[in-house]
Amino acid sequence: MIHRDPSQRTQIDIYDTTLRDGTQSEGFSLSCEDKIRIARRLDQLGVTFIEGGWPGSNPKDVDFFAQIRSIQWQQANLAAFGATRRSGIRVEEDENLHALLKAETPVCTLVGKTWTLHVLEVLRATLDENLRMIEESLRYLHDHGRRVIYDAEHFFDGYQDDPEYALETLKAAIRGGAEIVVLCDTNGGSVPWEIEKTLGHIRQKLDYPIGIHSHNDGELAVANTMVAVRAGATHVQGTINGYGERCGNANLCALIPDLELKMGLRCLPEGKLRELSDVAHFVSEVANLSLNDHMAYVGRSAFAHKGGIHVAAMRRNAQSYQHIDPEFVGNKKRVVVSELSGRGNLLSYAEKMGMNVDADEDITNVLRAIKELEARGFSFEAADASVAVMLKRQAPDYMPPFELIDYAVSVEHRQGRGTFAEATVKIVVDDEVLHTVAEGNGPVNALDAALRKALTPVFPKLKNFQLVDYKVRILDGQNGTAATTRVLIDTRNGHQSWSTVGASTNIIEASWLALADSVEYGMMIAE
Repeated sequence: MIHRDPSQRTQIDIYDTTLRDGTQSEGFSLSCEDKIRIARRLDQLGVTFIEGGWPGSNPKDVDFFAQIRSIQWQQANLAAFGATRRSGIRVEEDENLHALLKAETPVCTLVGKTWTLHVLEVLRATLDENLRMIEESLRYLHDHGRRVIYDAEHFFDGYQDDPEYALETLKAAIRGGAEIVVLCDTNGGSVPWEIEKTLGHIRQKLDYPIGIHSHNDGELAVANTMVAVRAGATHVQGTINGYGERCGNANLCALIPDLELKMGLRCLPEGKLRELSDVAHFVSEVANLSLNDHMAYVGRSAFAHKGGIHVAAMRRNAQSYQHIDPEFVGNKKRVVVSELSGRGNLLSYAEKMGMNVDADEDITNVLRAIKELEARGFSFEAADASVAVMLKRQAPDYMPPFELIDYAVSVEHRQGRGTFAEATVKIVVDDEVLHTVAEGNGPVNALDAALRKALTPVFPKLKNFQLVDYKVRILDGQNGTAATTRVLIDTRNGHQSWSTVGASTNIIEASWLALADSVEYGMMIAE
């Protein structure tokens, strides 16, 4: 890892286009209020530019720019996005350019054609007309007091096809007043050595600030951006979590820590890198999307350790299997318990839970049980509470809060009432046998109700427990109805949540095992 005096770091301007390019991702949609919330959070993070949208393309973006005028921004410069004027008309007649001015943002970003294929076959304009479109459009905005950024669309494809013309488009943008020219890998098909070679050529011929905008169609957007920075780019465009059209854009949640921690550059104000994981989750929550657990740096599994050898080594030195301290990006280390675990996994987990497990025999017994149960279909990776219960049961003075004698579940359909379930549970609590019956809309709901009915009089806090999720997975589908079923139950008591697991060829038994662990764990932590 590179460490440098923060005052000596080269500044890289981060241009976030989540609110415009990111929303072109399939399944990613934001309301106007969503966009305002995300913009505020990005401003707090400390990015240099926030691209709010394309006011000439839809009413929502027009509304967004109207609503943000009264907001006092701490760090970011707001940018509105648009295209160069249409072929054959004057800039004063172009409605798109008028919409950019009406947005009243200090920065306007214009996209123009660089690739002769697009100029001739998409725009159906002459090459000279395209150069005039670029220069006149930027000058029009510049003369109206806007800072102007130029996005050279399809630059790397265009440069390969006709390098001299691609360079002329950049010169036209500079003549028009662009403060920076951004080279775009719009199709996302370039590879790092092509990016680096092209940037090297451009830097030799053009002494002007250069930016990079990479798409991820070859899974190389972050790498391509990094080599562009190595070759002299000082302006980087991307999106939170890599959202974007097709395969997405350069993922700022990987790119920013790569630039800061691996290349020793400055992208965010001092101390703000630690907020990155929070921002990644915030944006995914606002967009109502699940964040990829395995995303670098900010994913839940980014610093999760499952292998026993890995965990044993990390208990001696955390750097042995982590490339950075997860706290640098606001994440945290996790130890996962599974059939691949060693003693270190369980010891680390017990320490996290504040449990005192001294005896080697206790750890060995639980580890053996976990391996045997996982061979039968259990999975403890996402069922920490079941592991905690197993560890707690090893204590010589531990008394389980209840013991099962038997249960029965029936499902009926009656005319006029429909389908319902009834469960009977017989348990022992403090040497007293409790026998209860309850109905539910399904067998698991009825079992849960019967168990609560028996235990709530002796443990009133149980009424605060809520079964919030119930997941079923068939493990060996080729066995049909005789297949092993795994059940995962998530429970919450208002301020805490936990997960438990059960597995059996009988779905009711699997559900009972997970349900019993859930209640026992909840009673254990509420003591």
